[in-house]
Amino acid sequence: MKTDVLIIGAGSAGLMTALALAEKQRKVVVLSGGPLGESCSSVLAQGGLAAAVDKDDSPALHAADTLKAAAGTADPAVVNALVAAAPEAVALLDKLGVRFDRDAAEDFKLNREACHSRRRVLKAKAGDGFGKELMRALVKAARNTPAVTVLENVSAERLIVQSRRVTGVTTGAGGAIAANAVVLATGGLGGLYAATTNPLSSVGRGIALAARAGALLSDLEFVQFHPTALDIGEDPAPLASEALRGDGALLLNSRGERFMKNYHPMAELAPRDVVSRAIFAEMQRGQKVYLDCRSLDTAHFPALVAACRRANIDPQHSLVPVFPVAHYHMGGVATDLNGRTSLQGLWAAGETAATGLHGANRLASNSLMEAIVMARHVACDISTHVACDISAHVACDISVDGAAETPPEQKTVSRPAERLRLRQIMTDCFGVARNGETMQSGLRGILALEEAARNDAALADMALVAKMVAVAALARTESRGGHFRPDYPAPLKVWEKRSFMTLRNIDALAEKALAPLHAKEKIA
Repeated sequence: MKTDVLIIGAGSAGLMTALALAEKQRKVVVLSGGPLGESCSSVLAQGGLAAAVDKDDSPALHAADTLKAAAGTADPAVVNALVAAAPEAVALLDKLGVRFDRDAAEDFKLNREACHSRRRVLKAKAGDGFGKELMRALVKAARNTPAVTVLENVSAERLIVQSRRVTGVTTGAGGAIAANAVVLATGGLGGLYAATTNPLSSVGRGIALAARAGALLSDLEFVQFHPTALDIGEDPAPLASEALRGDGALLLNSRGERFMKNYHPMAELAPRDVVSRAIFAEMQRGQKVYLDCRSLDTAHFPALVAACRRANIDPQHSLVPVFPVAHYHMGGVATDLNGRTSLQGLWAAGETAATGLHGANRLASNSLMEAIVMARHVACDISTHVACDISAHVACDISVDGAAETPPEQKTVSRPAERLRLRQIMTDCFGVARNGETMQSGLRGILALEEAARNDAALADMALVAKMVAVAALARTESRGGHFRPDYPAPLKVWEKRSFMTLRNIDALAEKALAPLHAKEKIA
């Protein structure tokens, strides 16, 4: 199969890129790993989209809040460019039919979330259903756009690389798709963790695809944990939207104490990493943690009410048990402001990409904003610089030119027990609080699972991404944003920078990370 542009992933970033390319008369094929609109993180998003659309707000204030939350490692140029484009993105979504929440005067209803100095978060579907509404509008638009072809239940297995240029993909259906341009929009990696809000299919596939092709990766150690997932035994865990705390919900421990004031002057509205660590600390002391929504009208949060109903909890009259879980990955495939990766022919957008916007800690509701804005940037760059003549491209064997890797043998082997073990290692060893010895033990476990996964391509990719996160986390000997190490509790000036790596040297880095553990064992 041949196409002009191939997009891997059908969440908000993937579909918006497709629609923007179609506007520019480009033919697009979109691969959706499951049913369209149902198998992505975007549809689960309860928060909204951050944009300076209020008269008392400005992109400069939005940028300042983003940089403050990012804990010193965001790229200021990227931050300024993306927040400046956010109001235009809102207007575009409005035109596409996204039904934003509005007041009686038909102005946007704006919420304030953690670390925002203004009310600038646009919502939909009565407070906590923005993702569903966004995806409804994007799916409808994509289905009504002749230039966009969506292939549902089709996955990309490996990128096809010729002379360090990506020219297509092989697919799980046993075929190949050639393209002039390939866009990764596969979402995050929360599914690598035993406790997550992400779809269980979100296991860093885009990172694995790019890494095996030789692309540069960035900031892999920075995983954001949402502080208030519902602790009701569901996998993935439902969210209690941050908007609840923005509207006055409080966090209480088992003794009924409001503890957040002991951890940060902003209390419940502190940055997400601070709130997650505070809840984790209370749990380590044997306390359960609850969200007290009894002072709010919870009818404005139907997703919360529905999830609580499944657990026989009435959030209007009872405390809601919560705990921190893996939620968003600030790292990913390194890109510039046009979404270009280090490989010709390959772009990335959305959570898969590491643009430099989020730094060490994402500001609430900046993720969907980034997905929409960067999708437009990617589409503009491809339409401007990539010719649409596909005649010279044919399906081919995967090349090992440059740093591209020969893929593992493809077999229909599945090891669910090993996948569960990997997820537990990530939660236990690379969660809210990480220390060197625990991470070394976790890395050793990941390497053993990687060795066992030689005939299971999906598990091999999961183990590869987990290994890269582990190595990056062990290398950063400080605490910053979503990366917290009790053995190195302070941020250090020398680490006030982004991190980068490729697959070429990952095994050497892993061996270096394990060297102290090996030395201790020899002494013992």
